Amino acid sequence: MKSSRAQQALPLPVTRALRKLGGDISVARRRRGISTSLMAERAFISRTTLVRAEKGDPGVSLGIYASILFVLGLTDRLADMADPSGDPAGQTLEEDRLPKRIRTPKAPRSGHAA
Repeated sequence: MKSSRAQQALPLPVTRALRKLGGDISVARRRRGISTSLMAERAFISRTTLVRAEKGDPGVSLGIYASILFVLGLTDRLADMADPSGDPAGQTLEEDRLPKRIRTPKAPRSGHAA
């Protein structure tokens, strides 16, 4: 299978994170005593795709990973993955953009013609 330029240029931390995700999926499946055949059937994917996901293959779609996590009962973690409340860098940037002072708007003057 051919990989795209984007997949070939993945930063090392991304590659490591995908491998860890795949390994964690494999451990969760085995702890539950689910065979690869049954897991693939429940996730509506092929065994080959499951094996690729468990290896952390970046060519496996996010939807496939989501289906696998659903079968394992781990969907809540997926939903919170990019939660803004857990984004310290974004929160810091937002705080830096806050105005230093807030001025009360002046009331319009009455009796003056424009």
